[in-house]
Amino acid sequence: MSARKKVMAIVLAGGEGKRLMPLTADRAKPAVPFGGIYRLIDFALSNVVNSGYLQVVVLTQYKSHSLDRHISSTWRMSTMLGNYVASVPAQQRVGKRWYLGSADAIFQSLNLVRDEKPDIIVVVGADHVYRMDFSQMVDQHLESGAACTVAAIRQPIADANQFGVIDVHPDDPKRIREFLEKPDDPVGLPDSPDEVLASMGNYVFDADALVDAVTRDADDEGSRHDMGGDIVPDFVRRDLAGVYDYKDNDVIGSTDRDRGYWRDVGTMASYYAAHMDLVSPLPVFNLYNLDWAIYTSSGPYPPAKLVQGEGGRSASTFNSILSQGVVVAGGDVNRSVLSPAVFVQRGAEVSESVLLNGVHVGPGAIVRNAIIDKGVVIPGGVHIGIDKEYDMARGFMVEDGLTIIAKGQEVHK
Repeated sequence: MSARKKVMAIVLAGGEGKRLMPLTADRAKPAVPFGGIYRLIDFALSNVVNSGYLQVVVLTQYKSHSLDRHISSTWRMSTMLGNYVASVPAQQRVGKRWYLGSADAIFQSLNLVRDEKPDIIVVVGADHVYRMDFSQMVDQHLESGAACTVAAIRQPIADANQFGVIDVHPDDPKRIREFLEKPDDPVGLPDSPDEVLASMGNYVFDADALVDAVTRDADDEGSRHDMGGDIVPDFVRRDLAGVYDYKDNDVIGSTDRDRGYWRDVGTMASYYAAHMDLVSPLPVFNLYNLDWAIYTSSGPYPPAKLVQGEGGRSASTFNSILSQGVVVAGGDVNRSVLSPAVFVQRGAEVSESVLLNGVHVGPGAIVRNAIIDKGVVIPGGVHIGIDKEYDMARGFMVEDGLTIIAKGQEVHK
């Protein structure tokens, strides 16, 4: 059914990502590296294009240079059939102001909608890790007759106060009765009393209905101009909102272990935990599903290499991801994700850590339970993540048991 409708995708990528500092000190949240070779936005864009939607605009705002560069160099489509992924910064088309929220971002970019003239608009966030076939959600949207459909994932009712919760009609569980923001006393689902539906931040709209909603919202001085906080509740109040249960989404190539995986990596703890989901022998999230590939471009690096270090010391690694250009020369790497061009020297130990591009770990250094941003040099013999108080005294950020070293931060012996 959806193939007969013209679908346009809008990716909301203007997030500041304050809770991911210092990784977002120099880049937008959707541009934060993940899983060795990817950026967070690659997951949203891969899901959209794998779903068959090839007219895509990415609305950017906060520190967007590296994000814009990644999109322009990586996400190039054939123009013969009018396909594109276009990065669109805030343009101040309706006044001398930047985006006031996600709904205002769409309102200020309605020229893109008018140019494309879609029937359906898919709106997705740019900073979650998951696989999803949006064409199945669009099919349900069209069949339901709803003007707005919200994607939702099941969560334990005990955790409901951490999410925006969707309360459904008992007699029609695909219709939204109320949208509840972090409720203390939610009602469980009709078919699962111990679970609630939490919004994933992904939506499908009839194009004309979305244009009308964000236009009216722009005139509302009391609005926060937020898609989840203002636009969706407006559709709910008018009984025009449906819900799509993520458990019904069947992505080709998924396994029983990783089907239905979705992670909001909005904090350092969740960002780290999502990386640890990747490195187990049977990963909770499987990057190796080539039937539903996650696309990216990570640069002209040679293959990863494990070699003996000085004195013939062997290199060892297990339960880890080694990206292109990684060299482990007589060091040990355990339950870690190493991004391109990371170098681990003789006798060094890297365990349960995430190292971004170009990190250099000197001879005999130890790195444990750490997230280290691009280009940081760990001198030989230095210990990171062993003594948290000592790490803090050296100016490193310590949060949730993790030691975090910022891009460009100097590490001294």
